[in-house]
Amino acid sequence: MESFSFEPIATNDSTILILGTMPGTKSLELNQYYGHNQNNFWKFMFTIFKEDFSSDYEIRKALLIKNKIALWDVLQYCDRIGSLDSAIKNEIANDFETFLKQHRKITTIFFNGQKAHAFFKKYVALKKAYQLHTLPSTSPANAGKSFDSKLAEWKIIGTL
Repeated sequence: MESFSFEPIATNDSTILILGTMPGTKSLELNQYYGHNQNNFWKFMFTIFKEDFSSDYEIRKALLIKNKIALWDVLQYCDRIGSLDSAIKNEIANDFETFLKQHRKITTIFFNGQKAHAFFKKYVALKKAYQLHTLPSTSPANAGKSFDSKLAEWKIIGTL
C-alpha cells in the first residue's frame, strides 16, 4: 500500500523538531499524527507539559505550537502493508534541507524510535550542527519498555 506523510506541524518559532518514521494505518485513516489511541505520543506530550489530556486534534497541535515543537516524519513516501516500520519499502525522505532553512530556530531534533533515526541518517545530510536524540518509540508495537520507563526518557523534551 502506498503511504504518504502529512504536512509538518511547525511555526517559525519552533526550536524542537520531533520526527517519526511514517504515519501508521490508523493515523492515515484519521489524517492525524499519532492517531492510534494506543500510541503514547500525545499522552507523553500532555504529561510533560502538565496539561490536561485532550483527544481533540486541534488542541493537541496547539500544545506543540505553544511549546515551540515541530512535528514531522522522516519519510515522505513508502510502500507498506500495515503500520510496522519493519515493513517499509521503497521509501523516499522528506525535504529536510528546505524545511530546516525555513525553520532556522530549530536546534534540537528528537527521533521517535530507532527506525526514524536510522532512516534520517540514511537519507539526510545536515548542513549545520543539531542536538540529536533518539527516544523510545511511542508505538504500541514497542512493548519492550513500560509506559513510565519511556516517559522518563521523553521528559528531556520538557527541559529544553
